Amino acid sequence: MKGAVQAPVSGELRRLRYFGAIDADGHILEPPDLWERYIEERYRPRAVRIIRDRSGRECMEVDGRPSKFMYGERLASVSVMGARRGESIASTERTYGSNVPFGAMDPRERLERIEAEGLSAAFLYPTLSLFYETECTDAGLAQALTRAYNRWIVDFCSESNGRLIPVAHLSLGDPAAAARELERAVKDGCKGGWVAQFVMTRKPHAHPDHDILFAAAQDLDVPLGIHPTFEPPWALPGRYDYARFLRGRRYFLNVTAADAVRHAFTSFFDYGVFDKFPRVKLVLLEAGAGWISYWLDRLDAVYGSIIGSAVPLREKPSHYFQRNCWVSADPDERALPAMVELCGADKFFWASDFPHPDHVGNYIEEVEEMAGKLPEPARSMVLGNNVTRVYKCSPPPSESNV
Repeated sequence: MKGAVQAPVSGELRRLRYFGAIDADGHILEPPDLWERYIEERYRPRAVRIIRDRSGRECMEVDGRPSKFMYGERLASVSVMGARRGESIASTERTYGSNVPFGAMDPRERLERIEAEGLSAAFLYPTLSLFYETECTDAGLAQALTRAYNRWIVDFCSESNGRLIPVAHLSLGDPAAAARELERAVKDGCKGGWVAQFVMTRKPHAHPDHDILFAAAQDLDVPLGIHPTFEPPWALPGRYDYARFLRGRRYFLNVTAADAVRHAFTSFFDYGVFDKFPRVKLVLLEAGAGWISYWLDRLDAVYGSIIGSAVPLREKPSHYFQRNCWVSADPDERALPAMVELCGADKFFWASDFPHPDHVGNYIEEVEEMAGKLPEPARSMVLGNNVTRVYKCSPPPSESNV
């Protein structure tokens, strides 16, 4: 299924003037029939799909039930990057996959897009797969859904000559199955894996029950990312009544969504994961980067206090961050040059979040402005060298920059 575009892509998109840039976290829109085509036969009746509910609204179906969250305008608006404050996106004609940005659904278009933008490559993450785990309570089904997506994304990227880079979706609902799937997916062509910022078992991300996945990631020498998704109501901030946020108050939840990634990150120190697995690589995605210096200061301060005496760490947390962790930044973060100076130029990537609606769409312009504030070699590191080193891949250069 191809996205609609009215004019040649090369005439619509801004080209980055810096060489070698790589989008560390772009997204695609999965075809609605992905899971019906790629999931194992026994799970096919419970596959994720797009349906019409009793009221005629388009909605996502999860395990045979209409989604409580992804329907109507919300489902149709997942690809309206660039829509701004005050702009109406409500339309009876807008559905999932209609009027999508160029490159959001078709691999050839995506290659044309990154070529026109002057990028060397893009790491790809999903859209519908960011939603279904919120409403899936069956660990076996969740594993089957991730396996189906992972097989599909490898096929999606297969003819890109390494410029579209797949990362495997994993679910911690069954960590042993997630470890097996990471091994299978890496052999199939994925360059790493990612998990949601919540766990259906409600165990902390760094809980020892998940060690089998950390061990697999370490043995395979691939990064493990934490990427935000929709969250079930039980995972949202409990100090407020969730019902108060149901009517048009998604602003608060969207702005604070990164808190869950920070909580997951902090759990790795509470459980001493980086001492148990000294070569594991942890990547924090779509949570911004301007917070990390303060967070490390706070982690180190509490570690050095009497409260930190019970934490099973041989070194202070900032030591492990420097050795084991990386952060993906939004292009419009004015604090990023300061973070690079404080934490090191080798710790950061940049990411577009294309084509999702919580950014205004001029990410190439913003990347260019951000990069212009960084000296060499920090600029080249943040733009592309860091992510290729961490994920151990070397895509060919953009033809437009050769």
